[in-house]
Amino acid sequence: MATSANSFAELRPPVRLLLGPGPSNVHPRVMKAMLSPMLGHLDPEFVAVMEDIKKLLRLVFRTSNEVTFPVSGTGSAGMECVMANLIEDGDEVVVGVNGAFGGRLAEVADRLGAKVHKVEAPWGRIIEPDQIAQALAKIEKPKLVAIVHSETSTGIHQPLEEISTMTHRSGALMVVDAVTSLACVPLEIDAWGIDACYSCTQKGLSAPPGLSPVTFSPRAIDMVRKRKSKCRSWYLDVGLITQYWGAERVYHHTAPITMNYAIYEALRIVNDEGLEARFKRHLANASALVAGLSAIGIRAAAQEGHRLPQLTAVTIPDGIDDVKVRERLLRIFNIEIGAGLGPFKGKLWRIGLMGEGSRRENVMMVLAALEEILGSMGLELAGGRALAAAGKAYESMGLGAGEPR
Repeated sequence: MATSANSFAELRPPVRLLLGPGPSNVHPRVMKAMLSPMLGHLDPEFVAVMEDIKKLLRLVFRTSNEVTFPVSGTGSAGMECVMANLIEDGDEVVVGVNGAFGGRLAEVADRLGAKVHKVEAPWGRIIEPDQIAQALAKIEKPKLVAIVHSETSTGIHQPLEEISTMTHRSGALMVVDAVTSLACVPLEIDAWGIDACYSCTQKGLSAPPGLSPVTFSPRAIDMVRKRKSKCRSWYLDVGLITQYWGAERVYHHTAPITMNYAIYEALRIVNDEGLEARFKRHLANASALVAGLSAIGIRAAAQEGHRLPQLTAVTIPDGIDDVKVRERLLRIFNIEIGAGLGPFKGKLWRIGLMGEGSRRENVMMVLAALEEILGSMGLELAGGRALAAAGKAYESMGLGAGEPR
């Protein structure tokens, strides 16, 4: 039976405040950039944009790595790209697993034929450097150590420098998942000796999902060139992709033009604000959020001293229905927050303040909404307690009520 074209409604998605683990709200300047005229993927004007994207990515990654570009695909494609290019059958790799995305790293490595040595910690705790040292001591020739810098499933901020030092001492490469890190917290590719790293566009950069920035050190690229076998993925083969993103401009695939416009403008916004100012903003807003939540009995779930400012994982109060709260937030207030994953399902919420979303007004909106909803569900709350606590937190940081961010 034929379907009438008139039976399909015009696309009109609601305007949401996205305060979950990603995507974050897209910056208006990025949306405007995406309306720019389409060009061919080998047009000299687009090639010039590609060159500027690489330069901007080096600034944000804080690296001089020549091989730094956005993979055409989401953050998971960046993960596959890094691991597929560095791993060959039988390689021994160490993977830190303390959440869902460390587990994904281990799964990817296993599928690529590696012998995976998992170094595990409870969800909500960091991987201790001594654990990595013990794992490396048992392996004669480790290929790489892979670890998640900002574990999106738990809100853990993983220290990297000491682990990177011991990784290099063992002769292995240091691989980092920075999907939730980039442009939110300090990430020093060169200073910390990170050999390969990947991220995404839809979190700290506040662009739509669809690209995954990656960077490879000269040491990592040298290992790629010395492979005994071809990269198992043709599409993600760095040796082929760099011929397109490099001086040769050899056709590899049709780059998503509009998404590259988006990342270009998103990176310009980061550069305009400055990384240090951006880190300070994320930390200030997270501190106020935690203060407000604590005032109504909602506690941070991640290990103290290692909590992400861009993603706060909090424990759901006893007797409160996780799904009902998130449903009311969405239906009444148009606010999205994230549910718990794995062992944390139904036990915690993940509240994201990333990039464009890390704003004072967003902190106050989600606190007010949660206070109203939880009060209606029977929690005894003095009205406005969360907002008052957040306001005091801003004051203690020297940020008055008129501060816009």
